[in-house]
Amino acid sequence: MPGIEAITRPSDQSSLIDIAKQLAHDTRGMRFGPPVAYVYNPLLYAWAPHRRYLERYGEGRHRVLFLGMNPGPWGMAQTGVPFGDVTMVRDWLGVTGDVGHPAAEHPKKPVEGFRCRRREVSGQRFWGWAKEKYATARRFFEQCFVLNYCPLCFLEQSGRNRTPDKLAPTEKEPLFASCDRALRDSVALLEPAQVLGVGRFATTRAERALAGLGTPVAYVPHPSPANPAANRGWARQLDQAMNTLRVQLATEAPAG
Repeated sequence: MPGIEAITRPSDQSSLIDIAKQLAHDTRGMRFGPPVAYVYNPLLYAWAPHRRYLERYGEGRHRVLFLGMNPGPWGMAQTGVPFGDVTMVRDWLGVTGDVGHPAAEHPKKPVEGFRCRRREVSGQRFWGWAKEKYATARRFFEQCFVLNYCPLCFLEQSGRNRTPDKLAPTEKEPLFASCDRALRDSVALLEPAQVLGVGRFATTRAERALAGLGTPVAYVPHPSPANPAANRGWARQLDQAMNTLRVQLATEAPAG
């Protein structure tokens, strides 16, 4: 099973890989009631590409940490990478790996890994923006990193995606406590000058999890087509938000 390594409890939090293992361990046994009918945890069944992503791009300090909400059924649920549109992850980020299956799959949202032909719009937009700005993934990740707050994808019986903010309060408490710890540990390692919550939910959770730690948190719009404004030039809106926040990132390779 591709994710078997991830369910072993790590002994420390010395790397992003250790933090991801801990989060996989913490969330593995969590149960969620109706209307949630299926729960996908790509930290388990898509551990190989997730680990590759962390190893390739997660070393060192990063000026900006973009924080997404949780895996989408056609994104990270397929590839193990945040905003994980298959084409962008494979061809631009250069990340691939074996992907297994969750314990139960919705017939309308099967996990096909890198064989999945369905495009993930949020991932197309996010990584498309990064590609346009930085040309190479290596150049983008020299300054930025991307994580999701919650590692779980929730589906209703109909196949509809259910976001973490809509879970029952008794389900949110243990889940958010684990996600908060993982975020704090990740920020301690990455030492970003700025955390940008992609969407209101991620921003609010980051503000609460990082309160008192001195790391600035700010909001930028989410690229999901469920956000009507994102369908009217999301990349331009992101640029405007970052300009307003005075987030300055070099987009050209250094001379020489």
